[in-house]
Amino acid sequence: MLDLAPVGEGQTPGEALAATTELARRVEEWGYHRLWVAEHHGMPGVASSSPPVLLAHLAAATSTIRLGSGGVMLPNHAPLIVAEQFGTLHALHPGRIDLGLGRAPGTDPATASALGRPAGSAEEFPQHVADLARFLDDAFPPGHRYAGLRAVPGRSGAPQEGRPPIWLLGSSGFSAQLAGLMGLPFAFAHHFAGGGTLEALELYREAFRPSETLDKPYAMVSVAAIAADSAQRARWLAGPAALSMMRLRRGQPGRIPTPEQAAQYPYTPAEQDFIDRWLGNFVLGDGEEVRRGLAALRDRTDADELMITALIHGPEDRRRSYELIAQAHGMAGLRSNTP
Repeated sequence: MLDLAPVGEGQTPGEALAATTELARRVEEWGYHRLWVAEHHGMPGVASSSPPVLLAHLAAATSTIRLGSGGVMLPNHAPLIVAEQFGTLHALHPGRIDLGLGRAPGTDPATASALGRPAGSAEEFPQHVADLARFLDDAFPPGHRYAGLRAVPGRSGAPQEGRPPIWLLGSSGFSAQLAGLMGLPFAFAHHFAGGGTLEALELYREAFRPSETLDKPYAMVSVAAIAADSAQRARWLAGPAALSMMRLRRGQPGRIPTPEQAAQYPYTPAEQDFIDRWLGNFVLGDGEEVRRGLAALRDRTDADELMITALIHGPEDRRRSYELIAQAHGMAGLRSNTP
């Protein structure tokens, strides 16, 4: 699952983070394999602005579920800093940490500038990914300007300690091809770029070159999925996510509205068309309907994993959605053996 620590109307960021922590404990019990958190900035409805800090807290509150970034927006950070942060997380919780990387700022241009994101940083993304991997592996060649520099904690001369696996995240063909060329696992953001999913996965698989990390492509697809006791209630719970996205696209980010606010909003015909198209990419229904929808998506994409995300206003409804999906899949108490 992918979580943004959503802050709903009437909630505080502290309450949102506490709800995410409790959700992490629950989904671990229900048999979910991974929980990732995303880096966003300047968004009142998203409390996951600092994935390393939040992941450290979630790792201390759980014991078996894999935790990772979905993702760290690498151009916002120096590769060495990210290597140190995730090397620390791996040292504290070996074998449980994933490092997912993206090249978008995760915010608006003004906030990106305040973060210190330099011009052209996205274009340098491939080099930054390579530098980050070398910092983690202590693998800069002689003569390189960073030769002799180490990320500590890191492997630090002890390969048996390993390091967090690197994933590339994307919503277009660029990161798909880069992940393939670098021999890395790839996660595609179907939940907000569903029109390009199949093309991106094809590009990834065509570009893939075996590496020390992978000998064949490994793809994950993230999808918005909401389950409730009825399909009608699931559609009602999904309304706030669509309204939030419409406001965000207008440059008006805010806290996640309640389902009542979303249902009562006076949509124009053009706005209603946006809402309908946005929700058309969701998998909605009761547990069994969502299970069938997810199975159909996995069949269409041939994904190795599906990662579900649910931007739901209330923590109780959010937990219930993940519980129903777990029950429909017979997941309780089961663990995946995937790396």
